[in-house]
Amino acid sequence: MCLIYSFMFFIVSLILFMFGLYFLTNDLVYFIEFEVLSINSSMIIMSFLFDWMSLLFMSFVFFISSMVIYYSEDYMYGDLTLNRFIILVCLFVLSMMLLIVSPNMISILLGWDGLGLVSYCLVIYYQNVKSANAGMLTALSNRIGDVAILMTIAWMANYGSWSFIYYLDCMKGDFIMQVISYLVVLAALTKSAQIPFSSWLPAAMAAPTPVSSLVHSSTLVTAGVYLVIRFFNCLGSSLLTLLLIISVLTMFMSGLGANYEMDLKKIIALSTLSQLGLMMSVISLGEPILGFFHLLSHALFKALLFMCAGSFIHNLLNCQDIRYMGAIFISMPLTCSFFNISNLSLCGLPFLAGFYSKDIILEGVSMSNLSIFIYVIYFVSTGLTVSYSFRLFYYSMIGDFNFFSMNSLNNESRTMLSGMLGLIGLVVVGGSVLSWLILPFPYFICLTLTMKMMTLLVILLGSWLGYQLSLVSINSNLFSLNSIISSTFISLMWNMPFLSTVGVNKPVLSTGDNYYKLMDQGWLEYFGSQNIYYYLMNSSKFLTSLFSNNLKIYLLIFIIWVTFILLIL
Repeated sequence: MCLIYSFMFFIVSLILFMFGLYFLTNDLVYFIEFEVLSINSSMIIMSFLFDWMSLLFMSFVFFISSMVIYYSEDYMYGDLTLNRFIILVCLFVLSMMLLIVSPNMISILLGWDGLGLVSYCLVIYYQNVKSANAGMLTALSNRIGDVAILMTIAWMANYGSWSFIYYLDCMKGDFIMQVISYLVVLAALTKSAQIPFSSWLPAAMAAPTPVSSLVHSSTLVTAGVYLVIRFFNCLGSSLLTLLLIISVLTMFMSGLGANYEMDLKKIIALSTLSQLGLMMSVISLGEPILGFFHLLSHALFKALLFMCAGSFIHNLLNCQDIRYMGAIFISMPLTCSFFNISNLSLCGLPFLAGFYSKDIILEGVSMSNLSIFIYVIYFVSTGLTVSYSFRLFYYSMIGDFNFFSMNSLNNESRTMLSGMLGLIGLVVVGGSVLSWLILPFPYFICLTLTMKMMTLLVILLGSWLGYQLSLVSINSNLFSLNSIISSTFISLMWNMPFLSTVGVNKPVLSTGDNYYKLMDQGWLEYFGSQNIYYYLMNSSKFLTSLFSNNLKIYLLIFIIWVTFILLIL
């Protein structure tokens, strides 16, 4: 089953790539509409938008999916529900397809909700408490974005159609379009895990590694970035400034957190978060095409990086702690080569896939009239990217076996290597090919020598810092252990997981508990039902005693009446 789906996705990917090139060279856009249902004068219309951007993106998603599904055959070997897993992955990809080709908010919601629902099913695939908690955090964080899309649909009823593509240019500056743009950016922030919705992304690592590879490269997290690119024409300057600040802080926070993290998959997840912040910030600077270029090149090396990490975990008896690793290259040389190439591509090493997009972005930032704060954070975040990449390299490759004996490492799987082999070529040359295709003319950026060399300088400084962070031995005087509070604060992404879980439900639950005790079981009981009950009960007791002692009462009333008459006289 894996082979069939993998081959089918690969063929579709090639066809879509050819169509994408044809549309790109001839500057074509196809807008297809067909009527699903017509009742009286009301019509339900399904519409699709095919241009070079949607076709290239779909091609990349199908290609990465084909490699991941092929890779899953061996990674998920022995799983009793493998067919269910493959069907879920296919549903995930199809939901993404619906999102990519939709110029209509209703069909975007179908794809958007499909991604959220299937991602929940995949995160809880390994059925344990940790997976259940991670799945719930993922689903509820994304639910905020779903509500924002629903509100967008409600606001778009003012225009008479839900095809947003008609109104982006002509309605720019309109109050309704401003509201819609804010709601769309809120939805994008939740799906792309920007601050303050970042905590679900590392938590979603509870899913199987092939799913992580797919989610973090080209599907779930890139949906928000893609939506912002589509809506870019209607975003106002104040909204873009807000988006820039949020995305730059996300980039810095995740880069800093990854340098203190010990879980292999979480380090790569935080690097995804950092790159998503980079994409969002580039779009908010007014360069959506450049953001899309980085999205595609990032998808290639991030998918490969996760597949290599999955291979390590598979062979290290499901251990993900990098402190237990070391000298893996002795028994897994080819996987380690792939891992290091994709890592260097992530760092932006010249002439690998990541370099072409990151170098243009950083030089563009140097040329723009940004504040010094944004400029410094940009380059520091890039340095931190190199730092955690080299730290990961030193922990896993250099030194001795820290925990596992040589015998515990199995041979490299042929099927897994074949899946990774399909991506390695594009990780090396994909960036240059995409830069020739996507960028219509060469970027000429004139900078001083210092600024021009700043990118390389940051890479070198980051690699040195990563080396220093990895110099750990048993008797080391570790900075992270000496300052345990600050290092825990940084590694927990500025306490965001606590704020997203306990911070949200504890105040609500405690307030509800207090209200229940004070009001529902307290004052409302005293002045409400209980008080009425006591009053009625006492009244009935009095009347009962009144009616059960007729002679006594008669004589008592007679005496009172006589006394009253005598007093009057």
